Order: sequence, then structure tokens, then C-alpha cells
Amino acid sequence: MSRPTSAAPAGSPTAAVQDRARTAPTAHSPYERHGPPRATPVDGGRPPRAPVHATVEATAEKVLRSFNTWSFKREQPENPHLLLQVVTTAVAYAEPLRFVLYWGKGPRCAAAGEDIECLDFIGSMVTRVRQAHVAGAAVTLILTDTHARHNGHAEESIDSYFAAITAEATRRGFQTCRLSTLVAAAPEAHDVDTTAPVPDDVLESLAASAGKWYRGEGSALDGARAYYAMNMVEKRAVEIAFPGAVFVTFNGSKLRSLFPTRMPVFYMYSLRRGFAVKPWFLPADAEPCGPDDCRCRPAETLPD
Repeated sequence: MSRPTSAAPAGSPTAAVQDRARTAPTAHSPYERHGPPRATPVDGGRPPRAPVHATVEATAEKVLRSFNTWSFKREQPENPHLLLQVVTTAVAYAEPLRFVLYWGKGPRCAAAGEDIECLDFIGSMVTRVRQAHVAGAAVTLILTDTHARHNGHAEESIDSYFAAITAEATRRGFQTCRLSTLVAAAPEAHDVDTTAPVPDDVLESLAASAGKWYRGEGSALDGARAYYAMNMVEKRAVEIAFPGAVFVTFNGSKLRSLFPTRMPVFYMYSLRRGFAVKPWFLPADAEPCGPDDCRCRPAETLPD
């Protein structure tokens, strides 16, 4: 049975410390739920002889090294400390390490070899994580139907392509969801400023991409500005839907402002080491499929 702690004489420095300890409010980190569980003090308040933290932290470092290598990453993670914190949480709670990423829509309306190669590359990263972490990894592809509509793709083409990607993702144990669904489920995500000017370097990059793929109303510059505003809402919806997950992107850190603010970002190659072009935009010279002009399906499957 532990002995009660005696009170220090009034007016002494020790008494002042005890008073502050009794009256000070408890500070809570916004990521406290996502930290490892603290060891329960035993034997009169002394910590255990072999803290759980030592094992958890060592394993978390091993898990992080399993995927945070130049075999997969195109540049260093944006926030390595937060990334390690998310990994540590998964290890401490024996949960899968969660990865989420945007999967877009390009000219094609069916899956192609480039898509398969990319999914298999992601799968190889999952395998590496599983070798270091018993609970493995969970991957969710966020199908960006909102971006596809913005770029002028027909609903039939959007549905056809994403159905094919969903089927391939399911075969590999990945989950999928629509970005429009996440936004609809998070009305608070709309409480963001979408009128702020786009940073010049980001606008330049988005306008160049819009010049290739944007088929909506207005100019490519108009499309780039509208796309940026959409992303301000969408990135908030994603972090609401996936707290404690790692956000993966095939883009570089130049476009960091488009991605969830409160999630660690992992910049990854797309198809293989040294290659970062998004698979849905390949081949780069393809024209978008239309109802009467599709190169992805046999002619007999086209509508009359």
C-alpha cells in the first residue's frame, strides 16, 4: 500500500508548486487521441521497469522506414514528425496504418495498363508495411468525380472509368469512395474562404495542367482558379473523413496548399521509382473518350 503524499509547509517553494499542479488546467493536444496509450503508473507511482513506449517507438520507426524510402517517395515528407506520430498511433493501438489518396480521371473511360501498374506499385508499398507492422496498412482511393466533372467529362465516362478502378482496387484489398460523397457528408467543410487569391506559383502550375485537360466553361486560367477554390473545400472534407491517416499524392510539394492541412503528406512516385506522371493521364496525347468515339471499349459496347 503506497504512503499518502504529505503536504509541504505553507509558503514554501514546494507548496507553491503543489498548488499550481492542483489548479492548473489539463492541456490537451489536438492529436492526443492519436498518440500512444500512456503506461499506467504502478508501485507507488513509479513507472514500469520496461515502458511500453520503448517497444512502440522502436516498431514505429521500423514501420516508417519500411515505406519512407526513395523506392517510393519522390521527395521528403512534408511533416516528418506528424507522419511518425500517425505511424506510432497505428502501432500502439495495433491498427492498420491508413493511407488515402486522390485518384483522378483522364481521357480514358476504362482501366489501362498504367492504372494496373500504379495500383500494383501501391500494393508493393503495402506489402513492405505489412512486413514491419502486423496490422498492415489500409488504402482508400478517393475517386475525384468532382474534378472530372469540372474538366468537362461526361457522367457515363466518369462512371465507367471509376467502376473499372474500383474493381481493380477491390481485388487488391483497397477501399474506394467518391470525393463528392465526402464533401456532401461534411457541410462544415464549406466554412472556408474560397475567395483568397491563388499563390502565383500554384496558379501557374494549375493553369498549365488546365491547358491540357480542362474542357469546361471559360479559359484554362478560369478553370485553374475554380479548381483551386474547389480544393479548399474538399481538402477540409477529407481531413474530417480520415483523421489520423496519411495523405498520399503523386504531386510534388509545390501544390501542398491543395492537400489536407492537418494530415501528414507523403509525396510518392506513381508507377515506379523515378516516375511521377499520374496514370489516368496516360497516354499523354490521348483525346477524351466521347459517347460516339471511344478507344477504350469494343465498338459493339458503344451506345446507339
